[in-house]
Amino acid sequence: MPNPPDELTKEIVGLFAAISRRYTQESEAAATSHGLTPLQAKALLAAEEPVPMRRIADRLHAEPSNVTAIIDRLESRGLAERSLDPDDRRIKRVAATTSGRATAADLRDRMPFAADPLVQLSAQQRETLRELLQLVLDA
Repeated sequence: MPNPPDELTKEIVGLFAAISRRYTQESEAAATSHGLTPLQAKALLAAEEPVPMRRIADRLHAEPSNVTAIIDRLESRGLAERSLDPDDRRIKRVAATTSGRATAADLRDRMPFAADPLVQLSAQQRETLRELLQLVLDA
């Protein structure tokens, strides 16, 4: 049977939870202000420049087939549009419309923490944090 976590570990896990909660609350509030779900808002932010649907799916950690309904909703609201990739017509690209880019800009303004939760860290601190988190994940 594993040993119970020490106080420092409990505190670190609590900080992970607090960061996640803050990120989620800020993202949900920003999305709701535009009548969007958090996934729709994240997809819109991912499509500020034309991108393949696959890239949006990767960013949402979702299957491309599930992203179709999200993009359908953004299109129906005039926030995004699909087009064929000029270099490979099998690939569908998604891009925010002018209205979508304005909405995305407002979303970013409403999400200062979620947009860059590591803003207080130097580049070296970010590198170290990434390495440490990867170690935890790989354990």
